[in-house]
Amino acid sequence: MIKDEIEISTQNLQWRCIESRMESKRLLYGRFAISPFRKGQANTVGIAMRRALLNEIKGASITYAEIKTIKHEYSTITGIQESIHDILINLKEIVLKSDSSEPQKAYISISGPKKVTAQDIKGPSSIRVIDNTQYIATLTKAISLNIVLNIEKDCGYRIENLQKFQESIFPIDAVFMPIRNVNYSVHSFESKEKTKEILFLEIWTDGSITPKEALYEASRNLIDLFVPLINSERKDKISGIEKKKNESDISSFSDGVTAVDMEEMTKDIAFKHIFIDQLELPARAYNCLKRINVHTIADLLNHSEADLVKIKNFGKKSVEQVVQALKKRFSIDLSK
Repeated sequence: MIKDEIEISTQNLQWRCIESRMESKRLLYGRFAISPFRKGQANTVGIAMRRALLNEIKGASITYAEIKTIKHEYSTITGIQESIHDILINLKEIVLKSDSSEPQKAYISISGPKKVTAQDIKGPSSIRVIDNTQYIATLTKAISLNIVLNIEKDCGYRIENLQKFQESIFPIDAVFMPIRNVNYSVHSFESKEKTKEILFLEIWTDGSITPKEALYEASRNLIDLFVPLINSERKDKISGIEKKKNESDISSFSDGVTAVDMEEMTKDIAFKHIFIDQLELPARAYNCLKRINVHTIADLLNHSEADLVKIKNFGKKSVEQVVQALKKRFSIDLSK
């Protein structure tokens, strides 16, 4: 029983994956149990996690396709079975994974006769097609099909503005949501004459991210929402004796810990749970940091700029990108 396993330690919050399966390349399922919560806490966490999973997880999608010499999406091309409109709908169904926060270009350049699938998409190493069998079009004659695809990474759903695109460029309403569905339920049990709760989370993804990875990312995003509150400084201007009195009242605790110490401790704890994914670094810098086991902001702060320069294939430009991201995202500087 899950309840019996979790009751071994009723003081610390624990989680475990109790079911995981691949229903297809484009549908992964995971079921997780998190416990023990005090009465009422599990529902609070369940609501927050469900919203974070559905709205805050980034995914990759094609945002527009460029097809030379084609004027509008309802055009037909002799030798291609589908209209341009049908091809665009098929492109919208392609599931992608991107390791870059910057827009990327991918290409389809095929000569017929041939059945065109997602396997024929060529692009940078930072872009990966999840299901190569996704159908795009059929070339019935010895003609060429050349399409340039713009791939972006974002959250939610984006309806493109048709007016801002030029001829031969066709916008695609982008779905950046890698989470297909999330369910949660709460179950109570008695532990040492107290009512405790278990939160069960069910997560379905499109294959570009595993349910376990999605759970981690949603948790990090929730933590990240409170970082500005942790780092915020008091802006009220208090003069003279009142300022000194208030600072004394705030900074003195019964256990002798000062407000400055408490703030530093809080930052240290927060940065240990915030992963470098939040910096949205280019693929080169991100992969180099992962290679030397830098996974969190706390790990990164243990290195100086001089240390990063010594990393193979990193370079000064990557160091500048890291420094700028830290400054912009968390208002902190990396030691020289």
